[in-house]
Amino acid sequence: MNAQDLTRWQDVIVQYGSELGAKVLAAIAFWVIGRWLIGAVGNVVQRTLERQNTDATVMRYLGTVINVTLNILLVIGILGYFGIQTTTFAALFAAAGVAIGMAWSGLLANFAGGVFLIVLRPIKVGDFVSVAGVTGTVKEIGLFVSAINTPDNVLTLVGNNKIFSDTIQNFSTNPFRRVDLKAQLSGAADHAAAMALLKQKIATIANVLENPPVDVEILEFNLVGPVLAVRPYCHNDHYWQVYFDTNRVIREALGEAGFPAPMPAQVVFVNQQQ
Repeated sequence: MNAQDLTRWQDVIVQYGSELGAKVLAAIAFWVIGRWLIGAVGNVVQRTLERQNTDATVMRYLGTVINVTLNILLVIGILGYFGIQTTTFAALFAAAGVAIGMAWSGLLANFAGGVFLIVLRPIKVGDFVSVAGVTGTVKEIGLFVSAINTPDNVLTLVGNNKIFSDTIQNFSTNPFRRVDLKAQLSGAADHAAAMALLKQKIATIANVLENPPVDVEILEFNLVGPVLAVRPYCHNDHYWQVYFDTNRVIREALGEAGFPAPMPAQVVFVNQQQ
């Protein structure tokens, strides 16, 4: 290779290198600006939905859909700038989507489950629920999974299809919830006086509702004596506070009133010799 050929190849390399470098820099600029615009669009949509008092569940779901869609369009646009045929890319993407969909049908099922959760609204962000064996507060309903914070503060992700296809218990829907507790009485205790005392004392606990009133009734009998069903009512937000306070009041009220402590039944076996 003579000096003239070498010079020509150098010129070609420099030319294509400059063009490629310019395209790479332009692609980086497009990506940065595009990401900024996507964030701006997301903020505008969120503010618009907030002004219309849209539910937080719907806002987060729509925000995720818009963000994913715009990012895909941005990537396709950048590839088109580099000369890659976007129609071919879209066809390949669609074919890959079909193949992945057949292999990962559960992923599409979770997406469909998320759509149904948004449309039918059995749960929403902030609800305290029990779904798919998980109990906690709904933090987010995403495209494929929903985030639930359990009472011991563990973030748990559950597939949307599993939520929608399983039993759903929503503790936040109704205005109040019943707290179920028991109180063991001695067989020698005046059960009527104990019931009246517990109704009076438990009704004074903070956040216990006046209507429905506190229920205290005989639930069953055992060898020790009668077992009382103690059932105050409260809003779900105050459930555990009322639960623990009621247990404390049962112990303190019966003890201060002088009711005999229930003692375990003792069975005496008599050996009869014939």
